Amino acid sequence: MLCERCNVNPANVHIVKIVNGVKQETSICEQCAKEQEGLGVGSDFNMDSPFSFQSLLSGLVDYINKSSKNVPLEEEICENCGMTYSEFKIKGLLGCSKCYENFNDTLLPIVKRVQGDTEHVGKFPLKSGKELMERKKMLSLKEDLQKSILAEEYEKAAMLRDEIKALKKLE
Repeated sequence: MLCERCNVNPANVHIVKIVNGVKQETSICEQCAKEQEGLGVGSDFNMDSPFSFQSLLSGLVDYINKSSKNVPLEEEICENCGMTYSEFKIKGLLGCSKCYENFNDTLLPIVKRVQGDTEHVGKFPLKSGKELMERKKMLSLKEDLQKSILAEEYEKAAMLRDEIKALKKLE
């Protein structure tokens, strides 16, 4: 898509303005965005330094930790590589595999909130993945059955048991 202003450069800035319920969209190039006035693009608009993933992650980490605990965090340090939690917040990258274990209490709630879960599900191929999907479903049903039995939810456990039996018959 070309810039709507100069019609020369590719448009890489998309500006959306909503005024009194009327939506106006403009796609312009970086150069025109720097020159353009009246589109709501002020002097603080800087194309050279868009906010980074690290700053977004750092802000999210701080927000979640402050909202869940009113006590300031002690400086956590990885026992293996010596990386501090403050360094992680600045860089957005962990130093080693042990950092996941050392910063686990802090990272897990963030990963759960951002990703929805802490387990990677992935995708299965349509043709050859059927067996894997059935096996995974069976494991999930068995786990749910165990949880239901421990929680003394016997009606739910009976339904899960019947579903497991039905799946076994199909195999």
